[in-house]
Amino acid sequence: EVQLVESGGGLVQAGASLRLSCAASGFTFDDYHIGWFRQAPGKDYEAISFISSADHSTYYADSVKGRFTISSDNAKNTVYLQMDRLRPEDTAVYFCAADLYPYDSHWHVSRWGLYWGQGTRVTVSS
Repeated sequence: EVQLVESGGGLVQAGASLRLSCAASGFTFDDYHIGWFRQAPGKDYEAISFISSADHSTYYADSVKGRFTISSDNAKNTVYLQMDRLRPEDTAVYFCAADLYPYDSHWHVSRWGLYWGQGTRVTVSS
């Protein structure tokens, strides 16, 4: 059974840090690209960061570049999203997803993500 399980969300104050984890099972982790998306209340999904499990190449949306860091531990089949200098506008439900192909930033999120997790909520207070 394929599973992506996110953890690490919570309530923090602006300026704080959180580390999200995405634990994968049921598929060949090294063959996939793993991405983080978020959905703020009343808004569409936003693609924020991706990593290739094969070569660890990364992508960041402008909204998080310089504050968030994505990494992958292939031995644990886990991808992390280190989020520093959090802002109230980072408040959202964060999802991880996996697909065999790199994400194209021109795509709508509905075009990517063979597997999805259930999400973890991040709330940043001002």
